[in-house]
Amino acid sequence: MSIGKTGLGRGFDALIPKSVDAAILFEEHERIQKIALGDIVPNPNQPRTTFEPEALKSLADSIRQHGIVQPLVVTPEGTGRYSIVAGERRWRAAGLAKLDTVPVIVRTTKELERLEIAIVENVQRVDLSPLEQAVSIERLHQQFNMTYETIAKRLGKASSTVNNIVRLLQLPETAMIALRDQKISEGHARAILSLRDMPEKQQELLANILKFSWPVRRAEQYVTSVKEGFKESQATKERMRTETPATKRLSKRLGGTQVFIRRTAKGGKLEIAFKTDEDLERILHTLH
Repeated sequence: MSIGKTGLGRGFDALIPKSVDAAILFEEHERIQKIALGDIVPNPNQPRTTFEPEALKSLADSIRQHGIVQPLVVTPEGTGRYSIVAGERRWRAAGLAKLDTVPVIVRTTKELERLEIAIVENVQRVDLSPLEQAVSIERLHQQFNMTYETIAKRLGKASSTVNNIVRLLQLPETAMIALRDQKISEGHARAILSLRDMPEKQQELLANILKFSWPVRRAEQYVTSVKEGFKESQATKERMRTETPATKRLSKRLGGTQVFIRRTAKGGKLEIAFKTDEDLERILHTLH
């Protein structure tokens, strides 16, 4: 899934480029340098510590054929060596490709701080959608080696809030587009996310939300039903019904009073409606 393909909005992309590296390159392309691979070291604070060998090998093959298209971003350490800010995966692949030098853009700590602050301030804008916030937070995590906990502190948010926002990037693309276009709410999106291991059910839930204008509560009930094992469409629909043959029989016994079943995460509730205190007394008497 590609974020770029979903079209998050030209205004947003103008404020926060899709790649911080590319933005630096565009603004100060004359600063691209060739630096010996051995003079570059990974950042010890890089949150990403594992790199898939097969993916690195594939990237190395591409580098042998096309070279490194996007320069690394590094900052000087003051000892003739440079620490990687962005591009460690490319640096590792360049080593596999046996390159002697790699293209880099050298940025001072102060310059990087300004870029970081600009993105943090943008995340704090009140008019950003949840999805736009998620993209911004993920860029801080990936391109500035910031943990989600650190980002949460910078934003004045709880760590759980930041993690929940970033999880929106795990939505299927159809749901992400619906969220972007405000056809579903963040609450709907979280319900869809909770069925991540059931892609078909995610799409079915999204379709129902869009077709029947399901509120978040109804979407959550659907999720509960599916997770309880009612995975076939018809069974799920039966489970979701708030009025069943059993409730109809009870309603008839109570003189036409409306009776509903409300499913919850653990079991559910039987709801009997009444209009007045006298009506309630009548129902209680009948049940007694």
